[in-house]
Amino acid sequence: MDIKISKKELIEYTKLKLLSEITLTKEKLNLFENKYDRTLEEFRTKIEKTEEQFEEWDDYIEWKAYFKRLQDLKKKLNELDNAKDIKIV
Repeated sequence: MDIKISKKELIEYTKLKLLSEITLTKEKLNLFENKYDRTLEEFRTKIEKTEEQFEEWDDYIEWKAYFKRLQDLKKKLNELDNAKDIKIV
């Protein structure tokens, strides 16, 4: 049995997968923003000025990781959108 997938279909699948991951990551970021009623940068400023609270620092580390992940996913999506030549290996 042969399975045929075009390059265009593979690119569209990859875009959908990236968009799905972006959506999930944004949801995680929104949870932190709602929990602390501030942006990541505002939260960082707050926790650096107050006595260390482990839950807040744990949340900050996780929040920061999701923020970085979102940046990376957006970069990959942008690279895919702007790619002139795509090789499937």
